[in-house]
Amino acid sequence: MARRLRFIGTNSGDNGCPTLYEDMHTGEVLVQGRKVTNPEDITQLRNVEEDEGLVVVPRQLLLDFAPKEAERAREIIPWEQFDSMFNTFEHTAWRLETRRRYKSDEQSETYRRFVRGEDPDWDMNHPWLVARREGAAQGKRFERVRIVDNPPTVGQRYLLNNARRNIQAGEDIRNMWRQDAEKLRLPEEDFWLFDSRVMAVLLFDDDDDCDKVELITDPRRVLLACQARDAAWHHATPNREFIAQVPSDV
Repeated sequence: MARRLRFIGTNSGDNGCPTLYEDMHTGEVLVQGRKVTNPEDITQLRNVEEDEGLVVVPRQLLLDFAPKEAERAREIIPWEQFDSMFNTFEHTAWRLETRRRYKSDEQSETYRRFVRGEDPDWDMNHPWLVARREGAAQGKRFERVRIVDNPPTVGQRYLLNNARRNIQAGEDIRNMWRQDAEKLRLPEEDFWLFDSRVMAVLLFDDDDDCDKVELITDPRRVLLACQARDAAWHHATPNREFIAQVPSDV
């Protein structure tokens, strides 16, 4: 079935190239321009499929005519897809943790032991930790900044203890007092950022249980997350040093 195309615009005068068109049904944008055929140029490009072609267009064409406010449907992804992102990312997986409690933690035996004042008895051979060690051995970075209330909640104290386990598996974890995070205007949402390219926002119900994961690929949202990451990472304190500031044994 042929596409229904709408002419968007051109800044090339009368020769008709380069030009932008919009698919009236899907909203996709078609770009008309001169083909890239130089093999040395093509070898510098990433993940070019056999059925893909490349064209060159002036930057001004995109500035003048590319749609600026496309409506994006919320993309909720399956848990299996979210889990796979920890295996498929190439460089960095970075987390901002903003919650005062996580129901999933409270359902664990390690949490119950911690609350009773016992050693949580972390299982360092848990598959999740094994995968972290394997990733770290490949040069991948797992990093977190955790926002902590003053005084910390029970759930936050548990995570301060839990961080020792994660750090042994290769993560780098830092913490920040909530009042400092508010001064920096860090986001309140809880999310993972993969390779500075895509976000996975964790969505919680009224009982602090994470029940959905939203995938964000909008470059504007991802850029804001990268800026928040840089500010949080710069101002946060490494876990061991932060624990020394907390007025009780964690």
